[in-house]
Amino acid sequence: MSIYTNPARGATDSARTYIDAVLELLGDQDPLVVLGSTATRCTELISACTAEELATPEAPGKWSMAGVMAHFADSEVVWGYRLRKVLAEDRPELTGYDQDAWADQLHYDEADASEALELFSALRKAHLRLLSVARESDLCRVGVHVERGEESVHHMIRLYAGHDLVHRRQLERIARAC
Repeated sequence: MSIYTNPARGATDSARTYIDAVLELLGDQDPLVVLGSTATRCTELISACTAEELATPEAPGKWSMAGVMAHFADSEVVWGYRLRKVLAEDRPELTGYDQDAWADQLHYDEADASEALELFSALRKAHLRLLSVARESDLCRVGVHVERGEESVHHMIRLYAGHDLVHRRQLERIARAC
């Protein structure tokens, strides 16, 4: 299992490893630049592949490019909800989710990469707009993630930017076969 995976089973135990790995991948990059460029990079990558290539898993039991895009879209839905909870409520509880169950039960294996990209892009644009009007005090607001503990909006921004980089690398790796 990759350090870039935060599995549902044992999630609390592996959360620190996951957080450290994605934040290390982000390094000193501006997280808002990463967040703002991900949809464009995904568009470049999926436009270079055929529908068949987009639907082909990287390896048995792994996601295809279309599956990665479905995950991006679902993750953006989750982030938007968490972001709004923290901005609007005092120290809200932030629930986790089982990405593998979502992939299975929401049929990532049948995902349409272009549709998922369209949804992801629209949601990301809305979230970046929301962040652009947030005050510094808003960015310091905290929610309590059930697996990872306290997370400020500042931290969430860095974490999601690192998450973007993990899956951008995954798409780039798969796209080399196109």
